[in-house]
Amino acid sequence: MKPSENKNLRQPMNDVDDWEDDLLRRYPDPDETVKEKEDYRNYVDSERVDGVREFYRLNHKFQTYDFVKEKEAEFLKFDKRTMTLWEAVDFLNTLVDDSDPDIDLDQLQHLLQTSEAIRADGHPDWFVLTGFLHDVGKVLCLFGEPQWAVVGDTFPVGCAFSDKIVYPEFFEENPDSKDERYTSKLGVYKENCGLDQVKMSWGHDEYLYQIMKDYLPEPALYMIRYHSFYAQHREGAYDHLMDKKDHEMFEWVKKFNPYDLYSKAPTPPDSKALKPYYEDLVAKYLPATLKF
Repeated sequence: MKPSENKNLRQPMNDVDDWEDDLLRRYPDPDETVKEKEDYRNYVDSERVDGVREFYRLNHKFQTYDFVKEKEAEFLKFDKRTMTLWEAVDFLNTLVDDSDPDIDLDQLQHLLQTSEAIRADGHPDWFVLTGFLHDVGKVLCLFGEPQWAVVGDTFPVGCAFSDKIVYPEFFEENPDSKDERYTSKLGVYKENCGLDQVKMSWGHDEYLYQIMKDYLPEPALYMIRYHSFYAQHREGAYDHLMDKKDHEMFEWVKKFNPYDLYSKAPTPPDSKALKPYYEDLVAKYLPATLKF
């Protein structure tokens, strides 16, 4: 395989966050006027759209039940790097985005926009912290993982793929779609078994959840683990796998989603002025260092 072909396989999108622009297309802010939408996206970027489509083609082709098990075995040993949260954010900032004409912010500023919107609405401090760190799992990109194994909508593996998942036609290339163990509605699971028993497609959500699961309140952990599970929290496609606790906790996921989607704006937050508050908040809930 030529290097250029290998790059296209690993990085079909110009930027790892291009899929989030596609989310805004699919789930526009109900409070935003047509004029605001036009102002925000000031050109038609067909290259970006093509990149997102190719990203989901690869994601849907390669995210199999066995692939998820392999990635869990590889990354849940947490032997890649030991960092403070701030070192992880600095590490994440080496993900450069020079392709977005609307927002010229680094990863720290993106995180602060989400968390500051949450804080402005008077939510508990653990909710604010969740907004601040919810995308830190994207450091997977910096450990050599392809984009399609880091970001994008998440979905259960080990059972039939719902047609409510974005670009469902691309699952035709996924070998699990032809494996009789995984083609029924329940697949390897039992009805209403609870999402904790269900393997989700691999990415930054599950990875960060596993890092944080001993430190944050349960609603925060649901927000982290399932914030990209749009087929459920927006489409309700997997009620048959969820138990009563899942339904209760998903009210928090739904509460978090608008901050995740709609809090980005061109005005950068003052990260220097805000850092002391977040240093205290991080110290309240997290250990001095975390294993990645």
